[in-house]
Amino acid sequence: MKAIVYTKYGSPDVLHLEEVEKPAPKDNEVLIKVHATSVTAGDCNARGFVFVPPGLGFVSRLVFGLRKPKQPILGVELSGEIVDVGKDVRLFKKGDQVFGISVKYGAYAEYICMAEDACLAMKPANLTFAEAASIPFGANTALYFLRDMAKLQSGQKVLIIGASGATGVYAVQLAKYYGAQVTGVCGTGNLEMVRSIGADHAIDYTKEDFTQNGQTYDVIMDMVPGKPSFARYKASLKPNGLYLAGAGGLEVFAQMAWTALTGGKKVIAGVAPDRAEDLVFLKELLEAGKLKPVIDRRYPLEQTAEAHRYADTGHKRGSVVITITAEE
Repeated sequence: MKAIVYTKYGSPDVLHLEEVEKPAPKDNEVLIKVHATSVTAGDCNARGFVFVPPGLGFVSRLVFGLRKPKQPILGVELSGEIVDVGKDVRLFKKGDQVFGISVKYGAYAEYICMAEDACLAMKPANLTFAEAASIPFGANTALYFLRDMAKLQSGQKVLIIGASGATGVYAVQLAKYYGAQVTGVCGTGNLEMVRSIGADHAIDYTKEDFTQNGQTYDVIMDMVPGKPSFARYKASLKPNGLYLAGAGGLEVFAQMAWTALTGGKKVIAGVAPDRAEDLVFLKELLEAGKLKPVIDRRYPLEQTAEAHRYADTGHKRGSVVITITAEE
C-alpha cells in the first residue's frame, strides 16, 4: 500500500511517499481503508520533534524515539471504510463508514488497523469523508476543555484565543451550543469566518489588545501554540474565572497546582482523553447541524509534505485535509 513515511525528524522534506506492507487486523482490530486524514499540530510536532510543552523533551524522546521515529507513519485523524475485521470484533462490521483518532498515528496510509474499542465511531451521515476527517482531534479537545474541565454554563462569557484554528473553530461552536456568550480572537482575515460559526464578538489581535478593553470573562481558552500567558491574561478573568491552557509544560502544571490551592482564578491544563463516546456525541451534534466542519485546504496524499509546509506557517483556518481516495 502507499503511505507517507519519515525516518528522521525535521522539516516537511523528511516526508516521502513509499510502498509499505498492508497491515492485517488482529483478533480485536478492524482494518480501515483510509479515505481522508489531516495535518494536526500533533503530526507537525512529531515530525519536527518540536514539542510545545517545555521541560518534557526527554520524556517525549522516550515515547517517540531517541534518534529516529518509532512510528514512521504519521496521521492522527482519519475517516474511511472498514474492509476487514478480526474474529473477536463485535462493535463494527465490514462496510461501516467510520471516523476517529489514532493515538498511535499511522493514518497517512491507504490502510490502518485499529482496535475496535479505540476512539472510533460511525461517520456522520451528512459529512463527506474529507469533512469527517477534519473533526475528531480539534473538536474532541474543545469538548474536553469546555464541557469536562470548565463545566461551561449557559450565560457565561468565554474568550477563545486562536478561534480560527483547528481546535478554536470547534471551541467557538461548542461554547455557543452550551449557551455561552463567545468572543473569538483571531487575525484580520478570519474575523468574518469566526463570526459565521457563531461568535458573538470577534477581536483582531493585530489591531486590539483585549487585555486593555476592560472586559472580563468567566473562561479564557488559549489554543495558540507557544508559552501560555496566564500572568498577562489574569486581569481579564472574573474573580473565579478559569484559564484553559491548551498547550503548556511544567510551568503551566505548576500554576495549575498553585491556583488550585489558593482559590479564585484558576489555571486548567491537560490532554483530552480519546473516548469513542465523545466522538458519538460529536457525531450527533454534526448530524443535527449544531457543529460544522471548517476546512482551509485539501491536498492529495502525495502532496503531504506541501500540506505540512502550509500548516507550519501557523495561519491555517480550521483544518488542512489530506485526501487518499478519489471519493470523499
